[in-house]
Amino acid sequence: METYPPGDKYAARTRRRDCIGPWQARYRDPSGKQKSKNYPISEGGKRAAEAFLDDVRSRVRRREYGDPKRGQITVAQWWAMWWPAQPKKAVATVNRKESSWRVHIEPKWGDWRLCDLEYIALQQWLTSEVVGYHTRRKVLELLNQMLRSAVKDGKRIPFNPAAEVELDAAPKKDPEDTRPPTREQCRLLRERIPWTYRPLVVFLEETGLRWGEATGLRWAHVDLEGEHLKVKEVLSDDKGKLFRKAAPKSVAGFRTVPLTPEAIEAVRTMAARFKPTDVVSPLGDGRTLHEEELVFRGPNGGAMSRHNFRRMWIPAIQASGLAREVRNEETGRTEWWPRVHDLRHVFATRLKDLGIPEKDVQTVMGHDRGSKVTWLYQHSAEDVAAQVLTAMVPPKDRVRMLRAV
Repeated sequence: METYPPGDKYAARTRRRDCIGPWQARYRDPSGKQKSKNYPISEGGKRAAEAFLDDVRSRVRRREYGDPKRGQITVAQWWAMWWPAQPKKAVATVNRKESSWRVHIEPKWGDWRLCDLEYIALQQWLTSEVVGYHTRRKVLELLNQMLRSAVKDGKRIPFNPAAEVELDAAPKKDPEDTRPPTREQCRLLRERIPWTYRPLVVFLEETGLRWGEATGLRWAHVDLEGEHLKVKEVLSDDKGKLFRKAAPKSVAGFRTVPLTPEAIEAVRTMAARFKPTDVVSPLGDGRTLHEEELVFRGPNGGAMSRHNFRRMWIPAIQASGLAREVRNEETGRTEWWPRVHDLRHVFATRLKDLGIPEKDVQTVMGHDRGSKVTWLYQHSAEDVAAQVLTAMVPPKDRVRMLRAV
């Protein structure tokens, strides 16, 4: 009436108390901001608006209200908000998650709105387009974390559409591809390793240390008279650049490891070559490695890189006749057996064969739970069937049966 007052053109216009146009439902969200939603006559008008208001006000009182507009941001916009707010993790974990986002999630879903993501589309994408079981597992883990946070953040979305997405079964591996080399095979390998790296290979086999623990070992943490060493820090890799890490993989990683005569000889060989200093410099930002304190170094005296060591390792296992190509049927990638990490499996299996209690093996290897030592690191011998048969039926009790040819 104020915009179009009665006059010549609107002479017949009068006020009406009954509304015959669309209806608007107005309400306030938990922050007190007024919201509204319009309902045309075709959708029931007043009755639909009142039903909507009843539902919204009930959800506001129960603290279950979520503004639909908050879920209309894209997945890429949500990543830009969510990722900087996450707690700090290990460098390797951060790099892996950023890679999963950059390579897999962003190209496919970055331009989608959060509220438009659906279960069946996510399941189809993960099954058909993401290659490799372990890659799918890590990508789904990251996507689940993002969407769970979106549900928690003021109900941007009402539920997590990736919560019920399933992975296919893990691929089966041939036992021959997981069994570590024998002690005799390790001796053949030692003969083919260049002399500059041979002490490190012997040390890894005799102590079971992880790569970063061995290459980050400092002279001050070695006690040759006491025949042991202390694991207190590691060297890690950040996109090709080495840095010092103040703690091992877990709390159990802080441990004392015994030194066999061969391990002691390997340490003495490296100490005689580089004469490391008996101090431990402050960690600082971790980027200053202080190579002068390290026991194991490269030919030029610098810290050892896993990438450079691999250039020597593959020709050595090939020359020793141990190398075997293992093809991953899912990804098409080719890996070489044995790996450097298999020397840790050699050490664990050796302790098992010596009858050392599993709890002690767990402590020496730096694991939080002992069962992992059994099912992951310890392996049965190749002739385990013959050994079991001998234990069940001694050779003297066996009867050889005649058979027709």
